Amino acid sequence: MTSAASDKPNRADALPKSWDPSQVESAMYERWVAAGYFAADPSSEKPPYSIVLPPPNVTGSLHMGHALDHTLMDTLSRRKRMQGYEVLWLPGMDHAGIATQTVVEKQLAVDGKTKEDFGRELFIDKVWDWKRESGGQIQGQMRHLGDGVDWSRDRFTMDEGLSRAVQTIFKRLYDAGLIYRAERLVNWSPVLKTGISDLEVDYKDVDGELVSLRYGSLDDAEPHVIVATTRVETMLGDTAVAVHPDDERYRSLVGSTMYHPITGRQIVIVADDYVDPEFGSGAVKITPAHDPNDFELGLRHNLPMPTIMDETGKIAGTGTEFDGMDRFEAREKIRLRLEAEGRVVARKYPYTHSVGHSERSGEPIEPRLSMQWWVKVETLAKAAGDAVRNGDVKIHPASQEPRWFEWVDNMHDWCISRQLWWGHRIPIWYGPEGEIVCVGPDEQAPEGYVQDPDVLDTWFSSGLWPFSTMGWPDATPELAKFYPTSVLVTGYDILFFWVARMMMFGMFVTDDPALAAGKTDKQVPFQDVFLHGLIRDQHGKKMSKSRGNGIDPLDWITEYGADATRFTLARGAQPGGDLSVGTPHVTASRSFVTKLFNATKFALMNGAEPGELPAREMLTDADRWILDRLDEVIADTDATLDRYEFNKAFEGLYHFTWDEMCDWYLELAKVQFTESEERAAGTRIVLGNVLDSVLRLLHPAIPFVTESLWQALTGGESIVIASWPTVSGVPADAVSDRRIADTQRLITEIRRFRSDQGLADKQKVAAKLLGLDGADLVAQQAAVANLARLTEPGADFAATASLEVRLSTGTVTVELDTSGSIDLDAERRRLEKDLAAAEKELAQTTAKLGNEAFLAKAPENVVDKIKGRRDVAGAEVDRIKARLTELEGK
Repeated sequence: MTSAASDKPNRADALPKSWDPSQVESAMYERWVAAGYFAADPSSEKPPYSIVLPPPNVTGSLHMGHALDHTLMDTLSRRKRMQGYEVLWLPGMDHAGIATQTVVEKQLAVDGKTKEDFGRELFIDKVWDWKRESGGQIQGQMRHLGDGVDWSRDRFTMDEGLSRAVQTIFKRLYDAGLIYRAERLVNWSPVLKTGISDLEVDYKDVDGELVSLRYGSLDDAEPHVIVATTRVETMLGDTAVAVHPDDERYRSLVGSTMYHPITGRQIVIVADDYVDPEFGSGAVKITPAHDPNDFELGLRHNLPMPTIMDETGKIAGTGTEFDGMDRFEAREKIRLRLEAEGRVVARKYPYTHSVGHSERSGEPIEPRLSMQWWVKVETLAKAAGDAVRNGDVKIHPASQEPRWFEWVDNMHDWCISRQLWWGHRIPIWYGPEGEIVCVGPDEQAPEGYVQDPDVLDTWFSSGLWPFSTMGWPDATPELAKFYPTSVLVTGYDILFFWVARMMMFGMFVTDDPALAAGKTDKQVPFQDVFLHGLIRDQHGKKMSKSRGNGIDPLDWITEYGADATRFTLARGAQPGGDLSVGTPHVTASRSFVTKLFNATKFALMNGAEPGELPAREMLTDADRWILDRLDEVIADTDATLDRYEFNKAFEGLYHFTWDEMCDWYLELAKVQFTESEERAAGTRIVLGNVLDSVLRLLHPAIPFVTESLWQALTGGESIVIASWPTVSGVPADAVSDRRIADTQRLITEIRRFRSDQGLADKQKVAAKLLGLDGADLVAQQAAVANLARLTEPGADFAATASLEVRLSTGTVTVELDTSGSIDLDAERRRLEKDLAAAEKELAQTTAKLGNEAFLAKAPENVVDKIKGRRDVAGAEVDRIKARLTELEGK
């Protein structure tokens, strides 16, 4: 370190000896919150930037998918704040109707109680008690992750204000004729005794049975049809058999009826294009009240739709001996009866097929005809589709747009009622004479009216999230400043369930005065939708409890730190693509954080500090090169983050920081520190400026370590409120770039040659560099010698080895005197040991590839891998033998 640098206090002393996240992160985060850095001011003159957090379920904890979501949103928010925007990142949680009620009911069951023992009001009080006790878990996890959210605006979907928003939009939709009540088919959970959404259905392959049974006469000469089913019990609800209109086998039967062997009903034969005449017998049993496709066919043909199961999944209302049986018990008993009557033609068991299961309670769901409340989606869905078609909302990546249009253009009416107690109760009241009235938030139901017992689907309230969280239906400063929101960040797997609903509701209230105040543009809930992929393990497999390959982000934060966890996720996130993560990825990120810490501390120890740069002509080639590269990296980072290509942005920053700034410029700077004070001073400023920019570029993804380092480097208040780096505008110096590229190539080739010669990395060797003048690298001689571990040749110098390095403007010859630098006997012993290992690997792989039995069974990729190992081993054998031959003459 030069004397001038030592005249100042050593700012490296402000840093700990090493980076220990557990000693820093928690207190640092609380300082940020206390300072109000994340608080949004709707009266600010700054341009707005807003994100609403996809509300996690209050019942849960953050999993790795949440950690990815939060990391990306925080990265966007922190960057925009540094770019001078007034940023609102609004947090909150979802009441998660089914999940939360299930949790509390399980707690009651421990004491042998049910919700009915308490009644609706007392049970809901207990749910609120549970929410108050458990709801803080997610908030604590978000703090550990470093989420820069505005905690003063934390919302909950059952808050009074959000409940008012739910009631308001329900009434508006109802009054517009877009909400209606009808008996339709729904996914029914017999355990939870409620309809559930498609998102709450998990499809699993199970071993069941495929039974072929016979309707009509048992006499082959008389009219009959054979149908197949995996759910024999549903035949109690059959009201038809369908065939294709063009199927000659059944044309004479269409319109006729057949006797139901158990219920006594007449089963009609109908013709419908839905039937595939090439599949099975070409005839399909139709149970309209217990199958989605059968229901639609039943509507087309005006078929009866008897419901044959009660809300618990037991057979009911059939007037047969099977009433009161569980559906699975009835399945076997009905099959046995049909077998006894000679109506079972074939039975395949086991028969593997996909069955929908309730995500919450685990049992197979039952398609069931049920009286429910529905949203008529046709006009709403069209508006949501048009918003993307017209460019009012942009989906990233654009490759996801076809999925969007496929969903919204073919959307079915939405069942919004749930047979639960916890949730937003449907604001419909029934009068004593069957009157129906929808009650708005500022209205009272007539005396003597009774409220509908059902609650709304959780997605109904979360669909209002972008504007209900900002105070709608009131006209608030937050809505005026921050709505529409800037971007929605979420996984592509809920593009339909959540994103579509927010779009439909947002477009429905587009002309609402509270949202349109002071704005002329058509209102959409967000301008961009960024869809990332799913988190997978390091082998590319989907994370799941059953596989045991899930990762708790809090475990990673505890062991590796929040920065390493976040950087792993940000570096892997790409629009629409899944990302694989595992221990190797997070340990690499921790190493990166450590490298950044050590590099900055070294720079501080050598007096590096940001400041006004000297004139370009006063800088070295290395200085100009790193500043030009920094400009490129700033521009690339801006471009990729603007396109939501997080992976490209942080991959580029990773390699610039590690490969170019640390591995090259810092090493070149060490040489410049030993030269004149003028040169050393310029190097300290260049290094300080580069570090300042790198820390600010990395801050959105790794906020904690960058805050600590930046404060030590600059003495500034906080990097959270520092400005985002911008390009200098100085034209790039192509000559300096070429010289440094040639210098790097020359040093790299010398290092490789030294290694081939068996020289230790730190061992210095006398050498001559010939041709530097012709290669325009005279000014780089000291750097080459220092970084390649070369010393000046003495009077008795005698070259024992040499290499030529062809560069862009000439060739440099390097002559080295390695005599006395290599222990020849030790080198021979090392090489002979390596040769034995390489020959063994070559022999083993060659033998495997010569084994015909092995080749016949082994997968192609395994064979290719062994071939690769053989080729590597063969090349290594040749290299070592050549080196041993070379040593024989020494």
